[in-house]
Amino acid sequence: MPGSSTAQEPPPAVRVLRAAGRPPVPWRNGGGLTREIATAPEAAGPDAFDWRVSLAEVAADGPFSVFPGVDRTLTVVEGAGMDLLVGGEHHIVDEPLWPHDFPGDRPTEGFLLSGPVVNLNVMHRRARTRAETAVVCGTVRLSPPPGGAVLAVSLDDGAVIDGTDLRLDRYDAVLAEGASPGVLRTMGQAVVITFSQV
Repeated sequence: MPGSSTAQEPPPAVRVLRAAGRPPVPWRNGGGLTREIATAPEAAGPDAFDWRVSLAEVAADGPFSVFPGVDRTLTVVEGAGMDLLVGGEHHIVDEPLWPHDFPGDRPTEGFLLSGPVVNLNVMHRRARTRAETAVVCGTVRLSPPPGGAVLAVSLDDGAVIDGTDLRLDRYDAVLAEGASPGVLRTMGQAVVITFSQV
């Protein structure tokens, strides 16, 4: 537990990504703001990433950016939700913390159901990477697959990695590649995204 005499730092293959260090960046189409959590390869641009995870602040109806060859998963973490019009089909995303998959290369518009929302946005290039998104409560062992990665984003204050001094507050994240950081123990919920090679 944190503060105990046996607590350790996380393994070198584990990175802590603090929410406080994420500047707001305009959407690719200029219609909103996003705060990038992590991208692979690191610092890859919008046309070069294998995967990308961000928090998007949506305050008005409007179109989503189109990303050819990319699949997306949207999870509403704040607010009432959205009606997504994906390639002319309605997808009502009104269940909080329920990951919703859709193709990023189809024209998409978002309509707010009742006020602003914050979405956790996962994008991955389908020819190179597979992404699985889950919302967990309590404890979960973080286990990156061979050649892949696992990213956990805390949705509440006070999450810890057992046996380390690592504490995660709201929207802080931990990224592990190669080695498992161990068991994530949350005070509430976290979003865990597992990336594997196709």
